[in-house]
Amino acid sequence: MAEAELSPKFAPFFGMGGIAFAMIFGCAGAAYGTAKSGIGIAGVGTFRPDLIMKSLIPVVMAGIIAVYSLVIAVLIAGDLEPPPGQNYSLFNGFMHLAAGLSVGFTGLAAGYAIGVVGDVGVRSYMLQSRIFVGMVLILIFGEVLGLYGLIVALILNTSTD
Repeated sequence: MAEAELSPKFAPFFGMGGIAFAMIFGCAGAAYGTAKSGIGIAGVGTFRPDLIMKSLIPVVMAGIIAVYSLVIAVLIAGDLEPPPGQNYSLFNGFMHLAAGLSVGFTGLAAGYAIGVVGDVGVRSYMLQSRIFVGMVLILIFGEVLGLYGLIVALILNTSTD
């Protein structure tokens, strides 16, 4: 097969699609997690302002999801310009698209999980302080969903030809 057939001019489009999917879905998940947890924190702050600082944990964890997406987007963007003498192949484009989808969709799911747990968790923490450790553990399990997507995306990004 000819080199031109393996490296068409539209191949970088799929790599850029991976960047877009990573940032759009990952940041949407982080935004949802921040907003949903923020609603719970605002509710807690009206009754117990002393608990606001400890209640910010879900917001910080949701923000980390966006960082995962940003890392993959920067790595993909760095690979879009191949070294001199090499072409950006269609295989690379699809692998970068898959990497972006991986971190994006898991970031969306993790952000949703963190938002729901954060909202209910901080409201419950206001009523019963012993629930704090359980809330943090469940938040960690939600965050790990995004981390799994990051790991898969890193593997996909390094397996380009």
